[in-house]
Amino acid sequence: MMRVMLPYGAALAALALLVEWMDWHNATRAWSTSLYVVCVALLFAGLGIWLGNRLTPRAAIGPFERNERAIAALGMSPREVEVLDQLALGHANKVIARRLGISPNTVKTHVARLFEKLEVQSRTQAIARARLLGLLP
Repeated sequence: MMRVMLPYGAALAALALLVEWMDWHNATRAWSTSLYVVCVALLFAGLGIWLGNRLTPRAAIGPFERNERAIAALGMSPREVEVLDQLALGHANKVIARRLGISPNTVKTHVARLFEKLEVQSRTQAIARARLLGLLP
């Protein structure tokens, strides 16, 4: 955390010094006020872009690898994993049933079992929990 805060603090101190320096120049009428405004705006925009790049999490490099240990620990069957993949794609029960060649009632049973195993109450929660556990990309 200090690795991020220290440069940010130094940048703010440098910007404060720059603002004071520009205020001195403004007092001596060396530059117009609009130039000061543009300079400060560009500096703060640059600082915002830099800070955003530093604090934004990076995507994992390489292909997605499903967390097989979590699947085994939760006791999920391969069919339940297939149903979970279809849920993540946003498909309804009938569409999932058609794609997997099973009945809609079987899909409902798999979804209910997934909710129990993931300890959630909704499809959205199930997908979020599965992503957190590394079951979905």
